[in-house]
Amino acid sequence: MCGIVAAISGQNIVPVLLEGLRKLEYRGYDSAGLAVLNGAQGTALRRLRSVGRVAELAAQADEQKLEASIGIAHTRWATHGVPSERNAHPHISDGLAVVHNGIIENFEPLRARLTGLGYTFTSETDTEVIAHLVRHHLETTPDLIDAVRATCNELIGAYAIAIVTEGEDSRIVVSRHGSPLVLGLSDNGNYAASDTSALLQVTRNMVYLEDGDMAELTRTSMRVFRLDGTPVERAVQVSQLSADAVELGNYRHYMQKEIFEQPAALSNTLEMLAQARSITPNLFGAEADNVFRSVRRVLVLACGTSYHAGLVARYWLEDVAGIECSVEIASEYRYRKPVADPATLVVTISQSGETADTLAALKYAKSLGMMHTLSICNVPESAIVRESSLRFITRAGPEIGVASTKAYTTQLAALALLTLAVAKTRGTLSNAQEEKYLKALRHLPSAVTRVLELEPQIQAWAERFAMKQHALFLGRGQHYPIALEGALKLKEVSYIHAEAYPAGELKHGPLALVDRDMPVIAIAPNDALIEKLKSNIQEVRARGGELYVIADAGTEMVEGEGLHILNMPENYGLLSPVLHVIPLQLLAYHAALVKGTDVDKPRNLAKSVTVE
Repeated sequence: MCGIVAAISGQNIVPVLLEGLRKLEYRGYDSAGLAVLNGAQGTALRRLRSVGRVAELAAQADEQKLEASIGIAHTRWATHGVPSERNAHPHISDGLAVVHNGIIENFEPLRARLTGLGYTFTSETDTEVIAHLVRHHLETTPDLIDAVRATCNELIGAYAIAIVTEGEDSRIVVSRHGSPLVLGLSDNGNYAASDTSALLQVTRNMVYLEDGDMAELTRTSMRVFRLDGTPVERAVQVSQLSADAVELGNYRHYMQKEIFEQPAALSNTLEMLAQARSITPNLFGAEADNVFRSVRRVLVLACGTSYHAGLVARYWLEDVAGIECSVEIASEYRYRKPVADPATLVVTISQSGETADTLAALKYAKSLGMMHTLSICNVPESAIVRESSLRFITRAGPEIGVASTKAYTTQLAALALLTLAVAKTRGTLSNAQEEKYLKALRHLPSAVTRVLELEPQIQAWAERFAMKQHALFLGRGQHYPIALEGALKLKEVSYIHAEAYPAGELKHGPLALVDRDMPVIAIAPNDALIEKLKSNIQEVRARGGELYVIADAGTEMVEGEGLHILNMPENYGLLSPVLHVIPLQLLAYHAALVKGTDVDKPRNLAKSVTVE
């Protein structure tokens, strides 16, 4: 969601703050701002804010020739209060400035109390209470760290904060609970940010703060301690990301880049299979073999696109591994009272590993006694990975576009591996099947490359789709979740209303929507349900609907009036969902291009959902 950058150095940090904000644009935002202690004017606090893109803030900084050696910056995704300059961060209280990612749930009583104490609020945000509360505590404790600690102990909700104040141009104080914050260490200064990518410009040496951590950053030092004041050591980790990995390169958009990076992302994720003769549970951790043998069921917790990956895995786990699997939307599960079984493998799926609802659902499941936990994630240092006893790190590389593409297909690859590993430990996978699936997984990157070559035909479809207001996606079996994902992608980036249904449900209501203005996209794998799907397709044609069918090789479907066929290069069996989602990603992307929407930063959406 919101993005934080903080820097203290012996050099001008304004370019570092602005470049860090640019790298965080992918998270989604509606305004931006920065506050610095300007050395040219003693330690006077100077603040710049703008509604819109970081480029507008940078233009202000250039115009004012702003320079400083210490400062904080922020991109805001509106929660409390409309997007406006007065609601943009940083927020100030008598020379003290704060930036905040998260939501303060008890801000209303805090605001009422502070108003009664004489503090004046100029915004509608929950964040402004933090600034005034720290200032209030400074009246009774002269030390900034103690004031921030006292403030954090009063906050209920999620937060990552960075604070500077006039009169103290030698340090930045930061704290986190529920929202991510990483420190960057270098010989030229020290830094903090919501995301590693914002700091790669200055360092690859990172310290990942835990919930309940505070830290003090000076030009030459960093120290971390808990809210009770206890000092703690946090390991310095060298990030494997490079600055080039988050650059756009020759592509028009990050979404386009990431769609075409999928063969490489899958190859990297499945690299361990290159010379392997068998699937080993140890891919998921040293204790995985014992855990997989002891569990009776699997519970998948995820949100959005990751939830759709879990729905596909349910078919795989029950069909191949013969183990019961349920899939829950994390934001719903955390507020239910489910029947808990300790012999459950709880699988969480998240691109960022910081998804607030998924992390909370994982903790809730553990509180119910389900301690066998496995995370599938793209970020090895993330909170969800640290909270899980087993893990599998997908190697998709940084995903900047809000609409997930390569993270999704690598999640499916990881879930396919999980299915085979569980099946092997449970004795439901023969040697011949294992060899067949290994061969298919190794071939997957090449198969995806061939599907990407269908882009020109999909572009032609997109020209038609861009003129529509609604679309209906159909799939059966393990391809119903792919229909859900296709509808989500179209909604996210083109703003065309789209719904997905199991094809067999067509006559139970959705058929009433079908007419010549409601395009229907059907996923037609050459499997046991293909004849059933063909019947569903005829139901649409009989009502004058226009059909777009993504068909496996061998389905023997022929184009006709109102029936458009995209013939896939091959039939991929169990792993075909990975291939069938690629045309749907391209359809959404090209429809958005025709409509002229902001592909990488869709309105109202954020990449990393770190608040509820």
